[in-house]
Amino acid sequence: MKKGKLYLIPNVLAEGTAQEIISPQVKDIIKNTTHYLAENLRTARRYISSLRLGLTIEELQFEILDKKTKEAKVAQLLKPIFEGHDMGVISEAGCPGIADPGAVAVAYAHQKGIQVVPLAGPSSMFMALMGSGFNGQSFAFVGYIPIDKKARIDTIKQLEADSTKFRRTQIFMETPFRNNHLMDDLKQHLNPNTKLCVAKNISGKDEMIVTKTIAEWRKTKVDLHKIPTVFVLDTNF
Repeated sequence: MKKGKLYLIPNVLAEGTAQEIISPQVKDIIKNTTHYLAENLRTARRYISSLRLGLTIEELQFEILDKKTKEAKVAQLLKPIFEGHDMGVISEAGCPGIADPGAVAVAYAHQKGIQVVPLAGPSSMFMALMGSGFNGQSFAFVGYIPIDKKARIDTIKQLEADSTKFRRTQIFMETPFRNNHLMDDLKQHLNPNTKLCVAKNISGKDEMIVTKTIAEWRKTKVDLHKIPTVFVLDTNF
């Protein structure tokens, strides 16, 4: 039996933007796919419903693929592909496989000769980089900053040093309810001349993408509490 394909399906970054952000290609794939792996089943169902494709959500098959999913479980989750069904991986937000547990399914698919089809869509990391004005030739996405305050401060100082040493833009993020704590530490512990881009709620109605020096940010009040935010820094100016 011919194997199905594994589609990597982008999700929206901000609620209520699916009709404007998600491409016709992605909608066509979703319209013809019945099996999904998702980080959050409720979010995935709500996302597909928001596309208004005339699908009956109760007839679709969803399984959880999150950071707790063991590699041994992936073979079971992808069983429909070996039965000829296409499957979609849907991230909680943005593109599967980027700061997202979907990568484990993709790795398994490559091992088993399953065709992997990434679909274009919004990525907060890349959109923040695009909007920052920083070096897009050499950059690193370092993921989430440590929770512990001392480790957090040490990490952001190291990111600043690496930006100078490697002439590299640094992209990172924090759990939304800790954004303000991170912002305070960035303003307090980075060099005044270091440039920082703060990109909050990308693609949303209240989107803000602003680049300033740390010295300028110290004079600026911004509330990022519980708002999805990407931080980008560069010292090479």
